[in-house]
Amino acid sequence: MKSIVLLSGGLDSAVCLAQGIQETEVIKALTFDYGQRAREREKKAAEKLCHYYGIEHEIIPLDYLQRLTKTALVNREEELPKPSLGDLDDIEGQALVTAREVWVPNRNGLFINIAACFAESLGADLIITGFNREEAATFPDNSPQFIEAINQSLSYSVLHKVAVTSFTQNLDKKGIVALGLKLDLPFQYLWSCYEEEEMPCGKCESCLRLKRALEANHAPTMIDFKD
Repeated sequence: MKSIVLLSGGLDSAVCLAQGIQETEVIKALTFDYGQRAREREKKAAEKLCHYYGIEHEIIPLDYLQRLTKTALVNREEELPKPSLGDLDDIEGQALVTAREVWVPNRNGLFINIAACFAESLGADLIITGFNREEAATFPDNSPQFIEAINQSLSYSVLHKVAVTSFTQNLDKKGIVALGLKLDLPFQYLWSCYEEEEMPCGKCESCLRLKRALEANHAPTMIDFKD
């Protein structure tokens, strides 16, 4: 089967790229620039991963999404949330609050629909996304229900049958890191941080989840964090 990978350059999408290469013929990776704080680091990470695996890469600019997004992931006048480790699992409380503070309107729905245009044009059967069980608790567009719903929608909007799948959908971050280690993923190329600095900040929600998962796999030195 031929596939297109949505590649942000972070942990989940990179692991899905590596697994996708083993299970499918990956014909293109797409990275989206919607004005996110870490967009240059994300694009460089994705480029490095695609070069490493020999995959064609394209960056899609979405300037209008930047104009529409008011939350801290894009709006630099807003302060990024810095949760504690305990907050990460408070899915009905603080974790839900921090998720809303970095929410981007219909981001994954938009990305998938753009990828579907490429898939139909290029004859790809699959769109591979880096969703996961852990973040699906507070980001509904990471959930199995979302994939099921958008696949139903694509059955009407794409003439060539295209389906969305994610090899990390049923895994938490610990399991995703374990899979990445098994696949010999080049962790040094990843960029999962919300910030755009010389090193990952180590304090944003994405960094905290990755640090915890690396430590749980006895691999804390795979990525150097600022703090």
